[in-house]
Amino acid sequence: VHPNVSQGCQGGCATCSDYNGCLSCKPRLFFVLERIGMKQIGVCLSSCPSGYYGTRYPDINKCAKCKADCDTCFTRNFCTKCKSGFYLYSGKCLEKCPDGLEANNHTMECTSIVHCEASEWSPWSPCTKKGKTCGFKRGNEVRVREIVQHPSARGNPCPATSESRKCIVQRKRCQKEGKGKKNREEKRKNFNKDESKETRQESKGRAARRQNREQRENNNKTQPKKRKAPNKEQNLAPVDTAH
Repeated sequence: VHPNVSQGCQGGCATCSDYNGCLSCKPRLFFVLERIGMKQIGVCLSSCPSGYYGTRYPDINKCAKCKADCDTCFTRNFCTKCKSGFYLYSGKCLEKCPDGLEANNHTMECTSIVHCEASEWSPWSPCTKKGKTCGFKRGNEVRVREIVQHPSARGNPCPATSESRKCIVQRKRCQKEGKGKKNREEKRKNFNKDESKETRQESKGRAARRQNREQRENNNKTQPKKRKAPNKEQNLAPVDTAH
């Protein structure tokens, strides 16, 4: 071992020196050079820092730099996140997205253009004028539809979601508001009133008949029976017709 190389290192180093730091790492750790001013120091890390990707070899695991426009990468030729001002597409960092794609400033990726989609029209509404369906000849009817897919930044904008057109209806008079309902309520009340009146009269009649029947029965029980008067013809003396 070189006199400047030590094996009693800290921080995951297998071998190190006072001037260059780590020279080799313990198993499964990655070796990477960090620049401090004009000097490079070797360090051992459990994972590679941003801007580097890891490669494993039988004798050493190293962290290699990504491309200049790439912030994080899987390999040197496959970027997973781009630096500011670049958009990620298929592992590459581009300043401008290809045709048919658009730049997503939120994810900093090139994504497909999404056009607006609307549902089918609803049936036409009844012909109305000022909120009424009677008392006029010409009015308007409308139909509506919903947006089922909102567009992306470069997608086709959404169409109108409502349409109106003129309509003609047969003129008819409007029933006064509340009149029909009021008449129905009055008829219902009168019917209930008449029915209640008839019911009360029937009840009173039954009660009166029952009371008269009970009164007759009581009178028959309390009044003594009349004796049958004798026949006047039987009490008269026989008349002598000889003279």
